[in-house]
Amino acid sequence: MNWNGINLRWAYTDLLLSLSRQTRCVHDAYDILHDAFVRYMLASQRITIDQPNAYLRRVAHSVLIDHYRHAARYVALIDESGVSPQLHQTDDFAPSAEHLVDMQQRLEALQRILDCLPARCREVFWLARIEGHRQAHIATMLGISLNMVERHLMRALLDLRAAREALCP
Repeated sequence: MNWNGINLRWAYTDLLLSLSRQTRCVHDAYDILHDAFVRYMLASQRITIDQPNAYLRRVAHSVLIDHYRHAARYVALIDESGVSPQLHQTDDFAPSAEHLVDMQQRLEALQRILDCLPARCREVFWLARIEGHRQAHIATMLGISLNMVERHLMRALLDLRAAREALCP
């Protein structure tokens, strides 16, 4: 049984079993395999893949690494009895203290940068990037032209970029 050059029987037996062993959770293994399928499809539209099964295995390995990197940002919460919940229950996880401090520092730096922007520029940036409004809607809400919305947004983005480059050369 093939799908875009991939032997699905192999993918759902050997590759899935390998992922299950590495994650120790069948549900995570399925998620990783399906994410790998999506990445495979996107890549196969751009390039020709000579060995689809080997390519899928490599993509699945990359997705697995991403999965572990994401999971490393969280630590298990301790319940009232002082016992840590099981590791595979992602509902019982919280960001680590280091991650929370890093996020807080980044948000404070972003706030300082935004505070330096002109009021209208800051408002346009907030509406577009934080609240997710479309530029045309922002222009209507604020009673300014679409061109001015684009200019305000561009200025905010350029200032943020300059600040990032100054902090991280």
